[in-house]
Amino acid sequence: MRTVGLLVNVDKLHANAEVARLASEAVNLLIERGVSVVLNRESAEILGHPALGIPEGELARRASVVVVFGGDGTILRAARSAAPHGIPILGVNLGGFGFLAEVNGPEVERALHRLLEGDFRLDERMMLRASVEHEGRPIQEFLALNDIVVTKSGYARLLKLRTFINAEHLATHLADGLIVATPTGSTAYSLSAGGPIVHPAVEGIVLTPICAHTLNARAVLVSAGDTIVIQVEPVGAPPILTVDGQEGYPLQPDDEVRVERSLHHTRLIRLEGDGFYGLLRAKLTWGER
Repeated sequence: MRTVGLLVNVDKLHANAEVARLASEAVNLLIERGVSVVLNRESAEILGHPALGIPEGELARRASVVVVFGGDGTILRAARSAAPHGIPILGVNLGGFGFLAEVNGPEVERALHRLLEGDFRLDERMMLRASVEHEGRPIQEFLALNDIVVTKSGYARLLKLRTFINAEHLATHLADGLIVATPTGSTAYSLSAGGPIVHPAVEGIVLTPICAHTLNARAVLVSAGDTIVIQVEPVGAPPILTVDGQEGYPLQPDDEVRVERSLHHTRLIRLEGDGFYGLLRAKLTWGER
C-alpha cells in the first residue's frame, strides 16, 4: 500500500468529535507506518492536515485503497468514484444500518494494521450502468452500486411505466416509479418497496414497482445479463432518474432509460465477522428475543 486515501464525511466531522478523533488517529498511524496519505480536501482542513487535502474526485486516482469514514451513503459515493479505477474500499461505519461497512469506529486501528499487512479479502459487487436515450441517442450515462430509480417528481400523480426486458414487453404499471436494483441494493430502497432480499453473490437484477396502482404488481428478478428499458409517460411534473439515491437527472418526454450490468465492480475489503446472513440477522433484528 503506497498511498491510502481517507474519505471522511464532513457533516459527521462537524457533528461528532469522536469522528474527528478516529480520523486523526488513522492519519497518524498510517504516517507512522511510512504510508503516504491523502484526504478529501474539506476533511483535511478540519483535521489540521491541509497539505494532505485533494479534491474528493481525485482520491481514487491517487490512492491504492480508499478508507471511508461515514455511513452507507458515503461508501456509495466512494464506490462510484473508485470502481472505474479498480480501487478497493474499506468502510468504517459511522452511520445507521452500515450494510456496506466492514468495521465500526473502535475497530479502526486493528483494521488498518490488517490492511497494511495484506490480511484481508476482496468482495466484488456488481454494478449497474444506466443511460438516458432520446430518439435512440444516448445523452447521459450513470454508474450505480445500489440502484437506478425512475420516479415522479413534485405532484402526487402516478406515472405510466412500460418495462421491456431484452426488447420483450414485461409489464406496464401505473405507479410512483420503478426501482432497478443490484443484489447489493436489494437491502436498500427496493426492500422498503417490498422487493426481495438477494444474496450479493447472485447474478441478477431486481425490478421493484413503487406503490403500483394494482394488487398484482410484483418485484421480478431477472438475469444479470439482461437489458432493461423503461419508457415513461409523465403526468404533471416530469419524472426523474436517481442514482443510488444521491444523483438526480430530470427526464424529458420521449426519453428512455436503459439499464444493464456494468463492466465495473465495487471492490469491498472484508476482514472477518458475520457473513451476509449474520449481517441480515443483526441489521434487521432477526435474532431471538
